[in-house]
Amino acid sequence: MFASPSAIRLAVYGSEIARPGRGVGLWNAGYKGTIIAAGAEPVFLEPAKGDAPWSELLVGCKGVVVCGFDKNPSNKQGDAESLCLWCRSNRFPLLVIDQGMLAMNAAYGGINYEDLPRELPDALQHRHPPEPGLRHAILVQPGTQLSQIYGEGEIVVNSEHRQAIQRLASGFRIGATALDGVIEAVESTNETWFAMGVQWQPASPSASGLDIQVFRAVIDAGNPQAKKPAPVKQRKLAMAG
Repeated sequence: MFASPSAIRLAVYGSEIARPGRGVGLWNAGYKGTIIAAGAEPVFLEPAKGDAPWSELLVGCKGVVVCGFDKNPSNKQGDAESLCLWCRSNRFPLLVIDQGMLAMNAAYGGINYEDLPRELPDALQHRHPPEPGLRHAILVQPGTQLSQIYGEGEIVVNSEHRQAIQRLASGFRIGATALDGVIEAVESTNETWFAMGVQWQPASPSASGLDIQVFRAVIDAGNPQAKKPAPVKQRKLAMAG
């Protein structure tokens, strides 16, 4: 379950999850614990600040995770977009989470909602009472890479966000939507480049056992010699968070 000394290195750009807890009771929550449990060694990146190119900062890494930004988000947004552009130019495996997905969409020419309740007042509140925490159902689209992880159809995710994708960037397809049509996951249409984005929190204490598979997917993309898991059969309902 846990990474060995020979595990591949996975770069992480963004803030670590602050809330303590254990992911589904099996590993420590947060990007460090989840990535180690997924079979890789996490390498946390500092903001580039123009001091070094990404090719130097990513030496020895086989993939990138871009996640949310808790401190100085405006300063990190530009770096996140630059990193996403570098990954596309170099066909470097990329997983983007929460604000990271919005940064990727903006970098590639898409448009984002900055305040979803105000700009799209008919949208759901993106929570799923009476369960604790912010949760809501999403629909995983058939024939997508995401459907190989979660199965097709409806799942419930631990998603909390006021921003969202308004117009999807060219070269991507929708992996999942909320029941109100708001985009919750995206993936690259280029078969030679793995790039996936999810709006929910697959490394938080409320993540499900399936959520670790999004990290294993980017790890596998950076290690093409690894044995790929069999596709997940269609599932009517799975609890993801």
